[in-house]
Order: sequence, then C-alpha cells, then structure tokens
Amino acid sequence: MPALPSWPTNPLWRQFSALLPERPTVDPAHPLGCHRPRISDRIVFDKLLQLLRFGCSYQAIADTTCSATTIRNRRDEWIRLGIFGRLKQIALESYDRIVGLVLDQIAVDGSITKAPGGGEVAGRSPVDRGKQGLKRSGMTDGYGIPLGRVLAGANRHDSPLLAPTLDLLKNLRPLPDDITVHLDAGYDSDRTRAELSARNLHGRIAHKGEKAPIQASQRWHVERTHAWQNAFHRLTRCYERRTGVIDAFFGLVDIIITIRSLIRRAWTTHPWHSRPARRP
Repeated sequence: MPALPSWPTNPLWRQFSALLPERPTVDPAHPLGCHRPRISDRIVFDKLLQLLRFGCSYQAIADTTCSATTIRNRRDEWIRLGIFGRLKQIALESYDRIVGLVLDQIAVDGSITKAPGGGEVAGRSPVDRGKQGLKRSGMTDGYGIPLGRVLAGANRHDSPLLAPTLDLLKNLRPLPDDITVHLDAGYDSDRTRAELSARNLHGRIAHKGEKAPIQASQRWHVERTHAWQNAFHRLTRCYERRTGVIDAFFGLVDIIITIRSLIRRAWTTHPWHSRPARRP
C-alpha cells in the first residue's frame, strides 16, 4: 500500500535521487571479492515515507526487500550528507519561483505532540499528565508553506521560542521591507513586541482575555500546516530520540507539503507533460 499518491512522490524522488552520490551496486573493495548487492535507494526512500505516514516501527515496516537496520543506516547516511536540508531549500526556491512565497504575512505558533521514548528535545507535557512530549515552534508564509521550526520540550512556553524561530528568516533572503507576524494570545507580552521591534517586524497579536475567531487574522494558516504535519503519524507520536533525526523527518514532511501545494496551485497555470489528469 503506497504511503502517498504518485503525483507528489515521483517528482520528489527524482530530485532526491539527483542529490545522492554515486554508489556501486556491489562493493569493489570487499575482501572476498563478492558481497550482497546494495539495497536500492528508492526502496529505502519509500520505506521512510511509509514510516512517516503510518507511524509504525522500523521492524514493522521491514520486509524481505529491506531490513530495519538498512533503513536506519541509510537514513543516518542521508542526514550526514545534508540531503534533507538541501532538498528543502530547492523545494522552497521552486515554489517561490513558480507560485511565490507570501513572505510579507508570516504566522508562528507552537504545537505539542507525544514523545513516549523521551529524547534530547523531549520534556514533561503540560497537557498529557506530565508524560514526555515534544513541542515545535513552526513558522509559515501567508499561505501555510512551512518555512522552518524550532524543536523543544513540551514544557517550554511558546513565547521564548519566538526569537529563534524568527531567526530562521535569514535563510529566506531577500525579504520584503514590510513583514507582519501573526501570533496568538500566548505571545501577548512586552518581550514579544521587543523581539519583533528589534527585527523591524510588525506584530498582529491576539489579546489575552479577548475571544476572537481564528479567522480574524491570518494565524489560521499555521494551524492548518500543523494539521498537515500531524497527518504523518511518526511525528505525532515520536519515538526518535536524536534531534537530528527528528529535524530530518520534519524537513521531509515540509518538503512533501511544499511540493504538494506547488503541484496543486500550479496545475491550472503551468501545463507540463506529467501533470495529473485532474487537479489534485
């Protein structure tokens, strides 16, 4: 059963494979002159997508085509090579060139998920009886395209994570001169306003104690993006313990969301030979 439809995964794999270094099918330096053939990168890549989407363990997703150890080893190899970070940058640049990132309207918010295995960025969750949890402070453009995130324990408040989250904007230059940051009432403080002012950013912050629908501002875009990310069950119940692995998985999910949005929005304006017959 495929984890995702072919229309986003095929272009994703083509660009992903272009970033991979050449590897021989059989190791020529093996002392006995023979070795089992190297498992195809495409097989491991599809296993990672299934792992992310279904949230199962490495042992459960392994079969005769690929072992759990191979999935972990290839995952760590790709992280060391920086493949996920480079691919995310390519996806954002492609989206910006074809559709256009809405960088004058930015939304930031935090989301708490479970982390039963603990780990380097886990903490006591205030909404899950003190169990281990993970918080991500996510930032999106005005449409909801994920621009980056900061990982922390679930016991961290959203407000102190705003500054390192906004610092991720330096990777997206050139930026518009006038940028508005949409925030919920959890950021309603003088410290938040000082952080925004220091970066020449305008803040549209919901006020504490005042009820307002989420549609009153453009903050709902980041809430929708959190829902998109939570559809990948490996992130909503994270058993990974290392920060690098968690960040790589979030990066891969952000790439999928970006490519999916790019294809959907470009379907009516940019015909191409492999375009889906119907709008996704």
